[in-house]
Formats: sequence, C-alpha cells, structure tokens
Amino acid sequence: MRLMGGSSRCSGVLEVKSQGEWTEVEDWDWDLKLADVVCRHLDCGSVVRASSKRRSDPFSRITPSCPESGPRLKKCLTKRTIIFPTSLEIICSDSVRLVNGTSLCSGRLEVKSTQSTQSWSSVCEEGFDLQDAEVVCRDLGCGAPSVLQGALYGDMEAPVWTKEFQCRGHESALLDCDSSDRNTCSSAKAAGLTCSGRGEEL
Repeated sequence: MRLMGGSSRCSGVLEVKSQGEWTEVEDWDWDLKLADVVCRHLDCGSVVRASSKRRSDPFSRITPSCPESGPRLKKCLTKRTIIFPTSLEIICSDSVRLVNGTSLCSGRLEVKSTQSTQSWSSVCEEGFDLQDAEVVCRDLGCGAPSVLQGALYGDMEAPVWTKEFQCRGHESALLDCDSSDRNTCSSAKAAGLTCSGRGEEL
C-alpha cells in the first residue's frame, strides 16, 4: 500500500500492489475512519483529509449512420468524455497523531521523533499549552482545541519527546514551532487533547 503523487510519502492517491502491479484504489464506500487506518498503517500519523480524485478523458466518435464522406466527414464527429472510476486521495499528518481517543480529533498526542527511525514519542503535558494545541488541531484539520488535559487519553508511554514546544499559534505544523530542551517531565502526564471539529467516532 502506498500514497502517490502528493507532496510527501504521506499524501497522494492510494495505490495497492496486487500480483506485482500497482493499481489505484477506487473511492467506493470509503470514509475518514478507513482513511485514518491507511495513514496509521503507513506510519503517517492521523488522517487530515480524504477526497475523491475524478479522472476523465475526452474522445471523439464518428456517427455510423452519418452519410457524409471526404472532408465533410468532420460533421459526423461527436465529442464525448469517458468518466473513469474515481480514486481515493488521502493526506496524512505525517509528524503528529492522536491515539486512544474517542474520535478522529481526540486522543493522546504523539510526535514522530525522527523521520529515519519512524519512531513516535509521547508529549509531556507540562509546558504544552493552548497555542501548541491550536497548531495540532489545525494541522489535523480538526478545528480549534476544546479540551486540553493531561492523562485524559492514557498515561505517558516511552519514548518521551525531549523538547518543549513554544508555538505562537500561527504555525502550520507542530514541528515548525520553536522548541527548547527539557530535562524531565515531572508531572509524568501525557498531553491529551480534544479538538472541536470533525467528530467522527472511532
């Protein structure tokens, strides 16, 4: 399974490999929960958006009953469009995800610590504030934060993110925010949040 044609390996049209050949997945009967499963399977965080990508090709047809011949044959041409089945285009968050939540927009916050090892880290509640939460909710396409509480969706799990985020609230992604080193997480509570938008239950 892979996402192709997007800005990163975590966005694009969903393709699956069957009998050695990659084919696009038709968007029949999909929903955001299914798209979120795909994101997590690809280790790409949470789903941000999923939509149908329509594909169509123009073609011409000569009417068989047309009596014209020679140069006048052009009068017999009719233009049509072939509509192909629509494929599923998915955008995943790539570097943040919410786990153990009751909806796609709630859960314990985890951050991908390094792109090379594909490792996810818990974020300490200490120092994680409303501006940080605003960036996360917006990055996930989930509106504004409505609840911000430590250990709301489970305890801290190793590994633990070693930096404290210092977002101003306008950044497009959490990893774009400034950060400072933190030696300990004295509260031992994981940052948990609920965003106001897109409340599809899991």
